[in-house]
Amino acid sequence: MVDREEERMNTDKITEYIDRFEAVSFTVTRKLNALIRECIDNELTLDQFLTLRYIYNRKSCTASELSDTFCVNKSATTAITSRLVDKQYITRVQDDKDRRVVSFQLSEKGTEVYEAAASRIHELLVGFISQFTQAEIDQFLTLYEKLAAIIKKDGGS
Repeated sequence: MVDREEERMNTDKITEYIDRFEAVSFTVTRKLNALIRECIDNELTLDQFLTLRYIYNRKSCTASELSDTFCVNKSATTAITSRLVDKQYITRVQDDKDRRVVSFQLSEKGTEVYEAAASRIHELLVGFISQFTQAEIDQFLTLYEKLAAIIKKDGGS
């Protein structure tokens, strides 16, 4: 009898944790994304900015790499990269050894747009992060990185 009652309490507690996680995740994600969008050039969507950031950090990448990284299908990646090429923020570069392989690199204009937006986002985030102690930041990031590793490893199952 005690085991069944304890199991129910554990299930109730897990449900409470899930509810709290979903609520806080929704609030943080929605509000933070809205604030970040305010920092980005009006001609860029959040997905386009994140694509610029990814290419900026890696110097070059392929469409397949973008699709895998952002967990989207290739047609979504094509739509985003085509718009960025049209805006002259990125360029397509064919591989010298295999012309079928095309990679993306930031143009000078894309680098300028990315760096300006990234600077504004940095200032925004500093305002939030500075409200925590270093220990709180370290603990949060350690736990968040652990969650990311679990999700990456087995999809959370």
